[in-house]
Amino acid sequence: MKQTIVIAGLGLIGGSLAKGMMRSEDNYIIGYDVNQDSLEFARLNGIVHRTTTFFPEAIEDADIVILAAPISESIQLIGVLNELPLKKEMIVSDVASVKSSIIKAASTLTNEKICFIGGHPMAGSHKRGISAAKAHLFENAIYVLTPSIRSTDKKVETLKNVLQYTKSKFVILSPDEHDEMTGVVSHFPHLIASSLVHQARKWEDTHTFLPNLAAGGFRDITRIASSNPEMWQDIFYHNREKMSVLLEEWIHEMIDLKGLVDNNKKNDMILYLKNAKHYRDGLPSKEKGSIASFYDVYVDIKDQTGAIASVAQLLADHHISIKNIEILEMREGITGVLRLSFYSKEAQSKSSTFLQDNGYDTTIL
Repeated sequence: MKQTIVIAGLGLIGGSLAKGMMRSEDNYIIGYDVNQDSLEFARLNGIVHRTTTFFPEAIEDADIVILAAPISESIQLIGVLNELPLKKEMIVSDVASVKSSIIKAASTLTNEKICFIGGHPMAGSHKRGISAAKAHLFENAIYVLTPSIRSTDKKVETLKNVLQYTKSKFVILSPDEHDEMTGVVSHFPHLIASSLVHQARKWEDTHTFLPNLAAGGFRDITRIASSNPEMWQDIFYHNREKMSVLLEEWIHEMIDLKGLVDNNKKNDMILYLKNAKHYRDGLPSKEKGSIASFYDVYVDIKDQTGAIASVAQLLADHHISIKNIEILEMREGITGVLRLSFYSKEAQSKSSTFLQDNGYDTTIL
């Protein structure tokens, strides 16, 4: 049966959801956004069937509404929905990475035609905006659902069926469980990455050559500090209680670590690093998370004409798409190192194998 789905907010997440759901002929997708450029891009590229900048018009015939705007704006839209005269019952969900604020707003809904089921597809990208939207963005990613006011098992299943084309793995959590866990593995790392960058920036006053050395590993561990500042401020605000607790814990952790360094506690330091390595190496490698994954292969190449082109052509011949290429090191007349990034772990593994079979030295970290 044909159903009308409204995506309110056509950025990376909303656009990717729309692309996925457009795979089904049973879905009629309406895109709502205040940005005309985003709407035009979505319309011209067939990401949605229809677009509008007028929210009441968008949800007039909706069966399902997915709020894909920033958290504060999604909360405002919940209030707007509550005041609109709805023709029929509808399921409303969202994609916010903080659930407590959203569910608190949803709990005030008095319009009995609205069933609210919180949602959070835990996958992202280093890019943003509708132009970066991908139908496969959420494939194999955890998609958290937090049932709320007037939700039933049947309506949760209805929402899952609509979202099945994302190929996500659905998990039911309470808002508090969700916010604590995403705080630890997603929100807090963004704060730490930003603090590391600020520390390096301050040391640049002492060592002006420092930016030339701040490549490789430093760029990797601080990559997420390049994310959208306005979006992350909104996230930190709505999850501020959890962030405060985590910061307090981090301060105590750093004090303990400073003690290991100051007192040269060799065995304790080795154990500390071993435990960190053991836990890190045991993390699932096939799961997507809310921080974008990068599947990298490091390739040693000679400093000669066409060296990079030869690597790229070899992978192209095997129908492997490269997400990104970066030259990490190249010394004239000797060798260099390429970092090739791929969209999946499978492509990473195949690329390394093909390159090794053709005489290249490769490393996967």
